[in-house]
Amino acid sequence: MALHTSLPELVCPAGSLPALKAAVDNGADTVYLGLKNQTNARNFAGLNFDDASAREGIAYAHRHGRKVLLAINTFAQGADAGRWRAAVDQGAALGADALILADLGLMAYAAERHPELRLHMSVQSSATNYEAINLARDMFGIRRAVLPRVLTLDQVRHVIEHTDVEIEVFGFGSLCVMVEGRCQLSSYATGESPNTHGVCSPAKFVRWEPDERRMNARLNHILIDSYRDDEPAGYPTLCKGRFQVRDETYYALEEPTSLNVLDMLPQIIASGVAAIKVEGRQRSPAYVAQVTRALREALDAAGRDGARFQARPAWHQALNKVSEGQQQTLGAYNRPWK
Repeated sequence: MALHTSLPELVCPAGSLPALKAAVDNGADTVYLGLKNQTNARNFAGLNFDDASAREGIAYAHRHGRKVLLAINTFAQGADAGRWRAAVDQGAALGADALILADLGLMAYAAERHPELRLHMSVQSSATNYEAINLARDMFGIRRAVLPRVLTLDQVRHVIEHTDVEIEVFGFGSLCVMVEGRCQLSSYATGESPNTHGVCSPAKFVRWEPDERRMNARLNHILIDSYRDDEPAGYPTLCKGRFQVRDETYYALEEPTSLNVLDMLPQIIASGVAAIKVEGRQRSPAYVAQVTRALREALDAAGRDGARFQARPAWHQALNKVSEGQQQTLGAYNRPWK
């Protein structure tokens, strides 16, 4: 498939080489990946890329006319900042099309050491206004910013109208109701930062405890949820757990659900975004293939049909199968009460 230049780029996740190939083969314009170390905010055991697999993946994508972004999206730790600078150098040597950076110090290093290298501002930077984005542009030459999943579409448009930096928004995947990568609930429960330890709920703190006809899920001894034997059990995340509040037990902060923008693709395209991003580098190659295929078809149809666009039931069914809690939402894009 050729690169789709008339539409926002479809940017898809790759936690492994098979996932990267699945994204490319099913129509992604761009793939993003991370290294097997702490510079990667999705640093899961058994996932991500060493030097050899990164070279193979980048070569595969480039042969098919696609781009690869390297996420160095954790904040450098002072005692070992050299590891993060080395990752920037490695990304340049690998031939990545851009680096996704969160740390302003690393942006400064990359801009000085590799001025030819394209820099993107990570969602982990939590830049929700054009002033922050333009400051990073003026100081470090960033070319794109990924917006957090807390802005309405009108707010996204407002950012785009006041910057020449490309804007990337999320289109599918898990939501975050906290400041991206800096959840205080998770830090309080585990004593570790979600940004530097790969996930909101590090596996070493997760406890599954059978209790008669139920399964209790805990994060570092804090009860997150309790599932019946016939009830699907989700991965225990503090903000998506059920808690007792005034004698009623329910999802007190957020229900497990996935962002899905299929129904408003024409409006998102018309807003002028440069790219639509899929969340899920921790997910399987099958997930990547299914989501990429559905969104590729939908994006192409939205570009072709314009205001006459209607999302096909088959696309919703495909995405619903891999949605968190098998539920979907428009998230902050749809706030009828505002």
